[in-house]
Amino acid sequence: MLAINVDMVPRLKILGFIAYKSPWIHFQRNINEYVLYFVRSGELHLREEDRHYVLRKGDMLILEPNLNHEGTAKHVCDYYYIHFEHPDIQSVQIDNIHALARYFIVEHEQSPLIGHTPSVPSVNPFACYFPKLHTIADKTRFNLVLHALQEMQQLYKRRHFNRSLPALRFMQLLLELSREHFMDELKRNDRLHSKSVVKVNALLDYIHQNYQLKITGRDIELAFEGNYDYLNRAFKQVTGLSISRYINTVRINQAKELIETTPLGIGEIGYLIGVDDPYHFSKLFKKYVGISPTQYFKRVRKNE
Repeated sequence: MLAINVDMVPRLKILGFIAYKSPWIHFQRNINEYVLYFVRSGELHLREEDRHYVLRKGDMLILEPNLNHEGTAKHVCDYYYIHFEHPDIQSVQIDNIHALARYFIVEHEQSPLIGHTPSVPSVNPFACYFPKLHTIADKTRFNLVLHALQEMQQLYKRRHFNRSLPALRFMQLLLELSREHFMDELKRNDRLHSKSVVKVNALLDYIHQNYQLKITGRDIELAFEGNYDYLNRAFKQVTGLSISRYINTVRINQAKELIETTPLGIGEIGYLIGVDDPYHFSKLFKKYVGISPTQYFKRVRKNE
């Protein structure tokens, strides 16, 4: 598993899509950067040092820098690839994945904007824990990842556009998939709360896909065909946060990323995260961060 420092944005070096209609085998190489593969169809057979992988539809693999990797068999396949650099990624061994999942989904969500002592030893609460190999079996999730990769590719191709935006979207995708991986782990092992976890997982997906919009309680009731108060209780039982607080947390975290990495104005950032009124955005930001967005911007620039 890889522990990725979420306070640092990766640098995307190459991002693209390739389709091999005839059987093809990956070439041998050793490079000083990470490579992520996401297979849309077919099979991609790879070896990294002494570990062998057979990637099929929905499989996502991250190869690490300075390790030998090569193809091991010819197959028809098409896949997305992202070459990237990041100053703080660690390869870690996790003995109890279920305990880590409960920490990040239940405990860590209680105060995602401030540090606290983890209940799981040797866990960095500011890191995104992402498996080297991750499988997306759900059709809806698969299509959402495809859409995200297509969007990132289009942003990356626009050379006049701010290159930090596809990098931010890439980090957001890793965070979303990390959460989904841990949710899947909880569903496999926590039978007592399995119904709540499934419902909350779907609601978390909805929030992360729609936080830029004005999400009302009525919108959530219509989307999930249930009473908002009931959904809110189930959501808080699993995550430790109310639905509205979680939505605001996601928005403010995204606003902080945009302030740190883009030249966008405060009003534009508020609009992009779903808070149109600049006064309300400033008030909300200060409530969650402790200072106004303008003060946060000055602090960030002072530390550069």
